[in-house]
Amino acid sequence: MPELPEVQTTVNGINATVKGLAIKDVWSNYNSAHHAGKDNIKDPEFFEIFKKLITGAKIKNSTRRAKNVLVHLSNGYTIIIHMKMTGHVLYGKYKLGWSEEKQREEWIAADAGPLRDDAFTRHLRLVFTLSNGNHLALSDMRRFAKVTITQTKDLETSEHLNASGPEPLEDSFDLPSFKARLAKKPNGPIKTVLMNHEVVAGIGNIYSDEILWRAGVHPLEKVKDIPGGKFPLVFNAMKETLRTGIDFGGDSMSDYRNIRGEAGEFQNKHNAYRKTGKKCTKPGCKGIIIRIKVGGRSAHFCSAHQKLSTLSSRA
Repeated sequence: MPELPEVQTTVNGINATVKGLAIKDVWSNYNSAHHAGKDNIKDPEFFEIFKKLITGAKIKNSTRRAKNVLVHLSNGYTIIIHMKMTGHVLYGKYKLGWSEEKQREEWIAADAGPLRDDAFTRHLRLVFTLSNGNHLALSDMRRFAKVTITQTKDLETSEHLNASGPEPLEDSFDLPSFKARLAKKPNGPIKTVLMNHEVVAGIGNIYSDEILWRAGVHPLEKVKDIPGGKFPLVFNAMKETLRTGIDFGGDSMSDYRNIRGEAGEFQNKHNAYRKTGKKCTKPGCKGIIIRIKVGGRSAHFCSAHQKLSTLSSRA
């Protein structure tokens, strides 16, 4: 699932390409009986409402909240896109035609390149036609993404965002604030707590592994057992790791692509995630990367410099 750096990379791409353009039309092939009556575009009735609200509006800009892409419109509404496991937003020129092979309408990128040639960018479920003749599209292979709309003034209190914790890269989110948020889950393993979007927004499986590797904290360490001197290390590692993820255009270990259909590079910077059996890259460390399950998710950590504390070892 795209995490904070991937979502921020997408937002940066939207701001660089479509600000000021008007939405002329919108197409979607989402249609799920499971979502009937819900306020997302997988319900055909809601999609018709969505279409009326956005057609003709201009895109003012895009921002991020937690793992949500927010597209703010000139008419006082904001489109909310949660890309879930396999979604990513793309920008380019597409054409709609009939696929004899699939017996359905299908959008195809007009020009050769990653938008057309990459297998991960060809599952278009939502396409906005823009006033410059190009398109903003959502590719979502497994159809898990969520798209909805709300009045901009109601964003933070809407059910889609109101449970999200503070933003970890905000200047106002300091060490005392971080410690106070973690303290809400004192018995939780630190990896699980970092990934809880109600505690801190935007961190998932990849970045929690990399944060804890950098800080030298075992993923099973209970929050209450983390030595006091370790909290600043985790806090600084969180800020540094997430910023590095953005700097390298996100992580494309799986299927994430940026708005141009290009892969990010953070997967080339992994020290722990999916490095099982590899020697630890921390200078002077002789450990090996181990994989275990924590709360049903994989955790990767060093056998040497990420030891459980004495208190957690007794638990």
